[in-house]
Amino acid sequence: MSANVAGHLVRIHIDREDFESPDLTTGKALYALARIPNHRELFREVRGNHEDEPVPRDDTVIDLKKDDHFYSQKAVTIGVNGELYETTETRLSFEELVKIAYPVPPTGTCIEFTVTYRDGPPANPKGTLTAGHSVKIKNGMKFDVTATDRS
Repeated sequence: MSANVAGHLVRIHIDREDFESPDLTTGKALYALARIPNHRELFREVRGNHEDEPVPRDDTVIDLKKDDHFYSQKAVTIGVNGELYETTETRLSFEELVKIAYPVPPTGTCIEFTVTYRDGPPANPKGTLTAGHSVKIKNGMKFDVTATDRS
């Protein structure tokens, strides 16, 4: 990467910590910046219904945008209906939380689920999650998933 290509510093987030990096950097530099151990792989969070992108640990050029989010498979512990659950995800969907709370779904003619949460990150400290949506999670976040039969 030539010196005239590297530009401005941008704020990025790796494993929920803030860092500053040139907007053009390399995968190797990102691993070094956040001190990602050799046994972990770094991923760039992607919006929408797409797989997060693996970041190669080499000289591949990475074009950063302000507030890009990366994670390194770092596990966090959340509570779901009072039970502890460990995940490496940075976001969980309504459907994933229902599956965690009810691995064997309840039976009934018209089962509906409600998902509420608290102790979340500053962007979403508490609220209700609806079908088709997801929420950014943090260590210690608590979820209540209830099922009702609206027959």
